[in-house]
Amino acid sequence: MHVLFVHRSGSGQFSALIERLVARGDEVTLISERPAAEQPGVRQLAYTTGEPATKHPALAATDYHLRTGEAVARLMTHLRNDDAPDVVIGHVGWGGLLFARDALPDAGLIGYCEYYYRSEGSDLDFGQSEPPQQAERQRIRMRNAAQLLTLDTLDAAYAPTHWQRLQYPGAYRQRIAVCHDGIDTRVCRPDPTARFTLPDGRILSAGNPVVTFAARDLDPYRGYPQFMRAAALLAERHPEIQFVAVGGDGPGYGRPRADGLPWREAMLAETGLADRIVHIPWLSYEALIRLFQVSAAHVYLSVPFVLSWSLLEAMACGCLVVGSDTEPVREAIRDGVNGLLAPFHDTQILARRIEEALHHGPRLTPLRRAARETVIAGYERERCLDRQLAWIAQLDSREVAA
Repeated sequence: MHVLFVHRSGSGQFSALIERLVARGDEVTLISERPAAEQPGVRQLAYTTGEPATKHPALAATDYHLRTGEAVARLMTHLRNDDAPDVVIGHVGWGGLLFARDALPDAGLIGYCEYYYRSEGSDLDFGQSEPPQQAERQRIRMRNAAQLLTLDTLDAAYAPTHWQRLQYPGAYRQRIAVCHDGIDTRVCRPDPTARFTLPDGRILSAGNPVVTFAARDLDPYRGYPQFMRAAALLAERHPEIQFVAVGGDGPGYGRPRADGLPWREAMLAETGLADRIVHIPWLSYEALIRLFQVSAAHVYLSVPFVLSWSLLEAMACGCLVVGSDTEPVREAIRDGVNGLLAPFHDTQILARRIEEALHHGPRLTPLRRAARETVIAGYERERCLDRQLAWIAQLDSREVAA
């Protein structure tokens, strides 16, 4: 069969599913604004969105989604005439599927529902003493417009976690299944012989007092300032700890600092940890797994937002995770069962929980085992892909029967 994927940036969350489809001989096309590296068996089509048509601040995202939908629909129309796909799978958040039903009326449509923005009880107002201003609430509400229009046209939809599904309005929520993108637990596994080489040549091994932190960018959404402040408290009491933080200097999911400084520079200046922490802007996937395998305590913090793959990969490696007591982190980690939790903003408690992980390692070994078992039971890649492939087969058979 011919399966078409639509994503703003390469294959995104669909990379493993695409590999499975190609391996079994299906035809795969990927439409993207920022194409991925060439992949055997995958035809890639790129689109451009052109210039914004409005300067209204509340319509900036909606305008981009509209232009994206139009650009993708043009490519879909060409495919309909030359090589129509049987099933289309796409991210609903950026407008790529906005006009898919019009361009490909006979194709089955599956939407990936990553995040529905809310002005209350979510990332926007988390930790804020004042509610969001009216203009911000209007902007957030309009940001969801393309998602709602797209959801109305889909044959099936899924979200990666239960909490992410719960952010969607009740009228649509019942149509959204829960299925994670999947974690490769054969690659992400404990390895007591693992070694990780720091940029200066020092080698870390399992059993060393290594505290790790990893995020795409070192930003407040993933609790980087809180991690650094807790690390500063620990550095005074425990000179033997080696801190390693992986992540870039981009703004991440939040907004840039008003002074223009990257959060890394600002927090190093605030904490004075330059001689105690190693910052690594980027690691290959294999190196990141080795870092998890030697970690004595891995810190994962997040405001209420999308759940990072890195948390589940660390858990699959048998990491003792010290996480924030926030959703959707609580969906993966139960305090004292398969990890440790601390309030997001309380760096004193966070530091104590990291100490607990470091100084009671043998006693907490069952938590490491339970962390891996959690990922195997609920997030193992092959099981997740099997569910997604079953949805594709159901839609394809429906079209054949028709």
